[in-house]
Amino acid sequence: MRDKWKKRKSDEQLKHELTSMQYEVTRNNGTEPPFHNEYWNHTEEGIYVDIISGEPLFSSKDKYDAGCGWPSFTKPIRRSEIEEKLDTSHGMRRIEVRAKSANSHLGHVFDDGPGPDGARYCINSAALRFVPKDKLVEEGYGVYLKLFD
Repeated sequence: MRDKWKKRKSDEQLKHELTSMQYEVTRNNGTEPPFHNEYWNHTEEGIYVDIISGEPLFSSKDKYDAGCGWPSFTKPIRRSEIEEKLDTSHGMRRIEVRAKSANSHLGHVFDDGPGPDGARYCINSAALRFVPKDKLVEEGYGVYLKLFD
């Protein structure tokens, strides 16, 4: 299963496989509406993976309600899969968060979170796919069960 995460898909493939919102967010650095997205108030245990590559990104254990209308996390599962870049679009200075393997836009990270480093990873639901805890083994993510011990 892990091998499938590494295959790069063409832009044409992604246009056919993703919804228009998923494509807009991940490929064009878009933003979905707050409070009107799949995971902003999702509370089930499991992991959130990149919608394109399938790479594990965030755990429900690190998710919290930041009141912003998007899923928010205190940290990624593996920092090596997250890339942070300065974003000066829309007249603001922010840090964009991208999934390294798929080069997909995920959202932004801010310094007002509750965790030890103060990070709030504010992520678009459209960039994620949720894998419930009871499906981790079945879907090839069994190694991440330890996050829920």
